[in-house]
Amino acid sequence: MRRIYRGIFIVWVALRYGLDELVLTSFQKPWLRALARIVSIGRKLDAPRGQRLREALERLGPIFVKFGQVLSTRRDLLPPDIADELAWLQDRVPPFPSKVAIATIERAFRRPVGEVFVEFDETPVASASIAQVHFATLRVPDGSVREVAVKVLRPGMRDVIEKDLALMAVMAGWVESLSADGKRLKPREVVAEFDKYLHDELDLVREAANAAQLRRNMDKLNLVLIPEMFWDFCHPEVIVMERMKGVPIAQLDRLRTAGVDIPKLARDGVTIFFTQVFRDGFFHADMHPGNIQVSLEPESFGRYVSLDFGIIGTLTESDKEYLAQNFVAFFRRDYKRVAELHLESGWVPVGTRIDELEAAIRTVCEPYFDRPLKEISLGMVLMRLFQTSRRFHVEIQPQLVLLQKTLLNIEGLGRQLDPELDLWNTAKPFLEKWMSEQIGPRKLFEQLRAEAPRYAKLLPQLPRLMHDFLENRPADHRRELLELLAAQKRTNRLLQAIIYGGIGFVLGLLAMQVLVRVRLF
Repeated sequence: MRRIYRGIFIVWVALRYGLDELVLTSFQKPWLRALARIVSIGRKLDAPRGQRLREALERLGPIFVKFGQVLSTRRDLLPPDIADELAWLQDRVPPFPSKVAIATIERAFRRPVGEVFVEFDETPVASASIAQVHFATLRVPDGSVREVAVKVLRPGMRDVIEKDLALMAVMAGWVESLSADGKRLKPREVVAEFDKYLHDELDLVREAANAAQLRRNMDKLNLVLIPEMFWDFCHPEVIVMERMKGVPIAQLDRLRTAGVDIPKLARDGVTIFFTQVFRDGFFHADMHPGNIQVSLEPESFGRYVSLDFGIIGTLTESDKEYLAQNFVAFFRRDYKRVAELHLESGWVPVGTRIDELEAAIRTVCEPYFDRPLKEISLGMVLMRLFQTSRRFHVEIQPQLVLLQKTLLNIEGLGRQLDPELDLWNTAKPFLEKWMSEQIGPRKLFEQLRAEAPRYAKLLPQLPRLMHDFLENRPADHRRELLELLAAQKRTNRLLQAIIYGGIGFVLGLLAMQVLVRVRLF
């Protein structure tokens, strides 16, 4: 019943704010326009459409606000008036009362707020869908006073999110059972991924841990600043972190006036993203402009300031390798390799014709190369790739949904900073260097060094383990093992002969070259 009530409430809000008008009036069919007029009777729709959409998303709750945040970065897909209004959702969601924030802080730390902080500003400086932030000063153990930012979770968030996620799960089940593409798109698994990340975002200690990990990962890159966490003052509902001073990245005129190199800033953003994804497999997955600032401090001038670490994406080694190979193949326009990778990974059914898949991918991607970012829409590329994937029954990977969302955010940010940015050529050298490090001698040496402690522990035990095995196994198994060991010894001797022979052959060639040069001179 709760899901039914929530569904009715969503429909009521959509009608109340005239969202049906935004959809129905975009069709040319007379009967649809007539239906829009009938539905609109008795409502006051004087406010601009962008404002009505923003207010409706705010009324519907955090999941819908996040949806609006993602949309706000895609100015290439939205009319300017709607994009401008949705941009307010990035850090201007209506705050909750300061008294509630103070009560949450006092409940978390079990003492009055005046005993926790030297000073506490009751006026929030930022308010988002999940939490809001207050500035304060804190006395640290060494006796000094530090400027800090206090992030406080919105009250009652868990119940609201769980209601919406339950409704989304039901809708995903309908899509999977009624749609021909349902099973391929895996909507229930995608909702489960979204569920996990949203619940993670409700635990502010997890966010603090994410920030600490990113701070370590990015420490030597010297392109981005991440706040230090004060662990003695971190609680699931409240976290205290270093106060960061920067200019919101959306204020481009102010950044240009201060002398920030905007094109370099755009290139640095691409470098940060690909470093987090392919080097670390641990990336900031909520990179809308409200969470990004630029430092104007002399010691860190022009560097990014990253905020809000509630949603973090992770990739396994196999995910990273697969994606990197795909990107490199795309950048080299090796569409056959892209098709082969899809088959090798099991994303397309066995028996799919490589040449047909190659031709389809080439048709989608080729028109977009050698163009500046202002002429490319990754959203459009992804849409066409999804259309191609439907034809070839490609299975969507839920673990990559966050990466796709973040890539769209990066594109939207890059489009605002430098429309002339060549996304492909900026990323290609980084990925090729990363691939060479993954398959070269350096990577092999690093893996051997990482496994050395395990080998050092196991090697002394091998004789005893082998003896116990031979003693406890039947005679036929012992005989097979002895034959296997003898064969291994013969193989080792043969390999040694080949290696020594090869070395001798190379030395012989070198000696002949020396003799020839001696005779020539």
